[in-house]
Amino acid sequence: MTGEAGAFPNVALIKYWGKRDATLNVPTTDSLSITLDRLATVTKVRFMRSLSRDVVTINGRPEPPHSVGRVTAFLDLVRVMASTSLRARVESVSEVPVGVGFASSAAGFAALALAATRAVGLPLDPAGLSRLARQGSGSACRSLLEGFVKWRAGTRSDGLDSTAETLYAAAHWPLALLMVSVERDSKAISSRTAMERTVRTSPLYRGFLETAAGDLAVVETAIGERRWDLLGPTVERHALLMHATALGADPPVRYWRPGTVRVMDAVQALREEGFTAYFTLDAGPNPIVLCPVDQAEAVASRLVALAAVRDVQVCGPGRGAW
Repeated sequence: MTGEAGAFPNVALIKYWGKRDATLNVPTTDSLSITLDRLATVTKVRFMRSLSRDVVTINGRPEPPHSVGRVTAFLDLVRVMASTSLRARVESVSEVPVGVGFASSAAGFAALALAATRAVGLPLDPAGLSRLARQGSGSACRSLLEGFVKWRAGTRSDGLDSTAETLYAAAHWPLALLMVSVERDSKAISSRTAMERTVRTSPLYRGFLETAAGDLAVVETAIGERRWDLLGPTVERHALLMHATALGADPPVRYWRPGTVRVMDAVQALREEGFTAYFTLDAGPNPIVLCPVDQAEAVASRLVALAAVRDVQVCGPGRGAW
């Protein structure tokens, strides 16, 4: 039984930061993202009678036990749904740097969810697939879908109404997203650990919760009307607030590196020169810069010239998992 699927990462404009149910990966607040058109992860899943345990490789390299354990826990959900006990060989080829804040787990578990359900012949509707992928990595439910995607937190205790949906197709607003690499090493603190610690210990987290719904409403309007004057400042401020909550945790979680700050300063300087450029950051040191498509080449050129910047990849809104 074999299935194969691919998915792209997504960039959260309004962040998933906190869970009301950690077991089901149900978020505390709604979030909104853009699925990218580059940096794919393609995964093949083969359920085999000859295996006594799950085997996982990424780019040809065996994954360490803790990573395999996370995949096994996810595949157990699929096995229960499909009434099978077969173990699986999972082979992924990924263009996404792992653990640097570019949503590698979102792309990975979106592709895994689709490939695994195809392998066992489990026909899930979009909502069912969304609920499944979410339990591997919360933001994976957004990478299943194209374009501008909203993940609703829902209110049910069983999480059945916590699903993602496309608000606008990729073609609605072909803006540019510049993935700026200042660090390539995996972060020391996982997003999952940082989120849990922040929610539990940061006195600033309440402020994040109180502003999240309002920020999301502004960003939804901005996308619908293609308004940079609403989108950019809100997205940038929201990302800074998320990172402020992490800095307020005990002990603090600090993802920024000197290069992170230099890129943020450079983006602000570009705006003073008349460019329409704004940054956001997920749980990692590498900024993502949003700008109009016709400014992308110039903005990327300015950023890659910084000594702190290793690479800039220009992406746009893309399709969902395939």
